[in-house]
Amino acid sequence: MWKFFSGILLRNKLVFTICVLIGTVFMTYETSRMELSYEFAKILPDDDSTFISYQNFKKQFGEDGNVMVMGFKDKDLFKFEKFRDWHELSKEVKNIQGIKEVMSLPTIFKLSKNDSLGKFETIPLIQNPISSQKEVDSLKAEILNLPFYEGFIYNKETGATLLLITFKKKDLDSKRRLTIVDEIKTLGDAFSKKHAIDMHYSGMPYIRSQMMTKVSSEMTLFLTLAVCVTAIILWLFFRSATTVIFSLIVVIIGVVWSIGIMELFGYKITVLSGLIAPLIMVIGLPNCIFLINKYHSEFLAHGNKIKALQRSIETIGITLFLANITTAIGFGVLYFTKSSMLVEFGEVAAISVMATYFITLILIPIILNILPTPKTKHTKHQEGKRINKALEVVDSLVQKRRPAIYLTTTLITLVSFWGMTFIDMNGYVVDDLPIKDPIYADLHFFENNFKGVLPFEIAIDTRKPNGLFSDNAKALYKIQRLQKLFAEYDLFSKPFSIVEGIKFSYQAYRGGEPKFYKLPPVSDLKNLADFTGSLKGQNSKLQNFIDSTKQITRISYQAKDIGSRKMDVLMKELRPRIDSIFPAADYGIVTTGHSLVFLKSNDYLLDNLLESLLIEIILIAIVGIALFRSVRIIILSKLPCLIPLVITAGIMGFLDIRFKPSTILIFSIAFGISSDGTIYFLTKYRQELKKNKKNAAEAISAAIKDTGLSMVYTSIILFCGFAIFAASSFGGTVALGVLVSLTLLISMFTNLILLPAILLSIHRKSLNKEITDDPYIDIEESIEERGKDLSGI
Repeated sequence: MWKFFSGILLRNKLVFTICVLIGTVFMTYETSRMELSYEFAKILPDDDSTFISYQNFKKQFGEDGNVMVMGFKDKDLFKFEKFRDWHELSKEVKNIQGIKEVMSLPTIFKLSKNDSLGKFETIPLIQNPISSQKEVDSLKAEILNLPFYEGFIYNKETGATLLLITFKKKDLDSKRRLTIVDEIKTLGDAFSKKHAIDMHYSGMPYIRSQMMTKVSSEMTLFLTLAVCVTAIILWLFFRSATTVIFSLIVVIIGVVWSIGIMELFGYKITVLSGLIAPLIMVIGLPNCIFLINKYHSEFLAHGNKIKALQRSIETIGITLFLANITTAIGFGVLYFTKSSMLVEFGEVAAISVMATYFITLILIPIILNILPTPKTKHTKHQEGKRINKALEVVDSLVQKRRPAIYLTTTLITLVSFWGMTFIDMNGYVVDDLPIKDPIYADLHFFENNFKGVLPFEIAIDTRKPNGLFSDNAKALYKIQRLQKLFAEYDLFSKPFSIVEGIKFSYQAYRGGEPKFYKLPPVSDLKNLADFTGSLKGQNSKLQNFIDSTKQITRISYQAKDIGSRKMDVLMKELRPRIDSIFPAADYGIVTTGHSLVFLKSNDYLLDNLLESLLIEIILIAIVGIALFRSVRIIILSKLPCLIPLVITAGIMGFLDIRFKPSTILIFSIAFGISSDGTIYFLTKYRQELKKNKKNAAEAISAAIKDTGLSMVYTSIILFCGFAIFAASSFGGTVALGVLVSLTLLISMFTNLILLPAILLSIHRKSLNKEITDDPYIDIEESIEERGKDLSGI
């Protein structure tokens, strides 16, 4: 087939070129339409119970992650000029397009009992512009008499206060969110500079906006670094500016196709899919180098340009096809996680890898055919003197020191297994950010002063209309007990609930005395309910906390970012205590919110790691069956690919690198790419066994010498390529780049040392026959084909 394809390609160069260029123009158009994703990353599958509960909650009460906060700590908050400017800032933020509501100390309301109308009225605390310190002092006294707001938007112990900013839904999940956040931050920074205080920003809209801004800038950074690294490697390898330029063009076309494919699928750029473009640059480069290298090798052998091109397509084309298939499998298995974010990344990356392969296979031979024949200086890399000396040392170790190889490998693997026990499975919402990042520091400010900003919600279903107020309002008193339970834990903020609203109303009903900020006894509660508008008077403020039938309500908390494992332990501890207050037979209780969904997502990814890796091993083994009919060889050949993964996991444990979505990808990506080296070596080994009836030792030596040079060059390319991700400001992306680079480097040694040692140790005549049996797909070079006349092409 590949001989047929090479003939067709070289006879119809113009047609193939036009087809690729038309496809590239179309993909360029699709790329121009690509957008960043501004929605919360969806990791959990649609049928996950946590995801279903969260979606039902949002349908009932609306979005919970739509509040941004800004705040500062200052004991002199109630100084006239500062408090006045804080009021003006609040109004300016409210006037920004896309802002639904704001709440700060200057904008809070109080309740006033209107006996003549028999209802409560909501009255803004500040109705006219502030004009003196005396007015501010009076306002301060009123604020301190309103416990409803203490711990919610101000902390009287530390002097910290905040501004709650609620986004409109349509602007929250659009590009407009970035502009809104920038406008808010500009106003806040101006206030901060004027009054010499440190302003802090947080909340899910802010965190998500800052994350996507970083993603956008880093995607450009990585592509720039990938181009530079690629150009340097190509120059060092071929010493030809022309080769560097056309190879870069070919790989960049692959990048354009990858982004276009993403748009065709209807996907948007996320923190994960933003890595696809530079990954394609890195992974696509070896295709160019192998094809050009084979072309140079063939041309040096016989000096016939067309023959060299056809031989390159025939031999390297199929080898690279299988190598790219294993790499694509490494990405493609993410489909089985059923996580939207990983499925999108896996699908696009897998298809892009194969698309880039075919683009390279078509364009590189056509370009080489147009260019002049290579000069001597362009083929010096074929000698590889230093590397060949190193390979002689490797061959000597394999031939004479196999016990030492096995002992060393076993010890390193056992130590790595021990290191794996130290891996921290605890995932955090801001896990990928460095500790010194302002987002991280600001989050801790709000945790220290207001217990956090991550939404934690409790939905309570009484299972009957008016269930919240029937039976002497039994449900309300149970909610109060539940809030006292949560108050025992330092990680939850003051709650916002219907009970807090009633306590606020009761304080106003009893004349505004702070001591009456409490849930009234049943007798007073009935009188309060009879006071028309006791709840309706605040309906605009509490409409998202109770349904129209008064059957379902919610309790909203803000929680600290304590991590997925700690939160899981906490929820297991809380669940029976919650059930003791609200028996499952009478009430439906659901704990949900952005924080729980994110942390459950982290656990879900970890649980699916082994499953996806197992599927990958099986699929790559099937590829191996196409090359070798020996089950034993296929099983043993997986060891040089699996051991580097174990070593990497051990390093993660020793260096305290946590499992997270980005680091989880290391294993599937690295296993797929490292399997390429195994295929190269086993193919050459079988070829050498069949050629001239060589014995195993001679075949191993020949295979090491022949494939070693290519494997070393490939490892250098991939090591440098993945290392560019170390420039990221996201810790997970840095870990991905460094650890994949390290894993591939280790796999080079295991494929060049451990694999041949195993093959030599288990070699027997019966196994020799299994290895040399004709494969289902023949990728060996045919000596007879070399002599055929290709002048007619």
